[in-house]
Amino acid sequence: MRGGGNGSGGEPWPWPPCDERLCSALPLRALIPVTAVCLGLFAVGVAGNVLTVLVIRGYRDMRTTTNLYLGSMAVSDLLILLGLPLDLYRLWRSRPWIFGQLLCRLSHYLSEGCTYCTILHITALTVERYLAICFPLKAKVVVTKRRVKAIIGALWAFAFLSAAPFFFLVGVEQADNQTDFSRECKPTPQAVESGLLGTMFWVTTAYFVLPVACLHVLYGCIGRQLWRSGVPLRGPDAALREKGHRQTLRILVVVVLAFVICWLPFHIGRIIFISTQDTRMMLFSQYFNIFALQLFYLSASINPILYNLISKKYRAAAYKLLLPQRSAERAFTVTKDAGGYTETSASASTRNEYTTTF
Repeated sequence: MRGGGNGSGGEPWPWPPCDERLCSALPLRALIPVTAVCLGLFAVGVAGNVLTVLVIRGYRDMRTTTNLYLGSMAVSDLLILLGLPLDLYRLWRSRPWIFGQLLCRLSHYLSEGCTYCTILHITALTVERYLAICFPLKAKVVVTKRRVKAIIGALWAFAFLSAAPFFFLVGVEQADNQTDFSRECKPTPQAVESGLLGTMFWVTTAYFVLPVACLHVLYGCIGRQLWRSGVPLRGPDAALREKGHRQTLRILVVVVLAFVICWLPFHIGRIIFISTQDTRMMLFSQYFNIFALQLFYLSASINPILYNLISKKYRAAAYKLLLPQRSAERAFTVTKDAGGYTETSASASTRNEYTTTF
């Protein structure tokens, strides 16, 4: 249900011919570029998110509280990307569904659960940064790695508990008096007729709108704390802490903006799908949802690219992980001064985890 529906379940929409050889949701001229884009996103997203998890797990100085959230989000994005091949299969051959009832339900359930999980992670991470920047002394006591790990576990449990109804709202449906060719993985008639499907779509939209509103308020408070005049950070290494906060904030703002831009069409498409009965609007909804589907998977692929573009620390850790021999050669640089040669370490010293993340 990432795209809302595929229009191939017998509805009187002007789709391409559907027979036992070909039953696609798009004309071939549109299907090929969509498939190419999705395969590219799959390759980049899987490689990037696996790299993010390995970087955070592999280097002790990368295991900050903020990076624990980002590493957990990378796992969520990986699970989302696992559903991409099945969505491509549905685009090329919407029926018959050959993967069974369990995989039909599980694929939609995982997608919804990880969708909820990602937005909850972003919200919790922003709250953590708000405490670290606006209440640094309290944050050192309250925000610990053990508590963050417990919060992450609770976020996963709550997200998948919230998404549980989707497991029962979809299934493999077969038209009466039809051959096995008519088997299709889609919302059940009971879910549509009872209104439960529409209700859950609105719940998903609320999962997007309410956290985004919360993020807007929190970033307003953080920005006011960092940039208002006459209230500099106090204590030892104040300049270093302020620089670390600004670096972290830049990363999080870009991640949140990418999340909103990529997921807003996804929710708009769902609202159009459940709100219209007009055939032309349904056709528009179909194409719009396929566009939104690509943005949906872009959101699961883009974060490692953003980390690499913004964070020198992430680039250095990824370089060290991928090219350990060359990284060792660059670990020390030799510089010449007036008194001879001096050997200096190229790696930065470990700092307080509230000042350095990615």
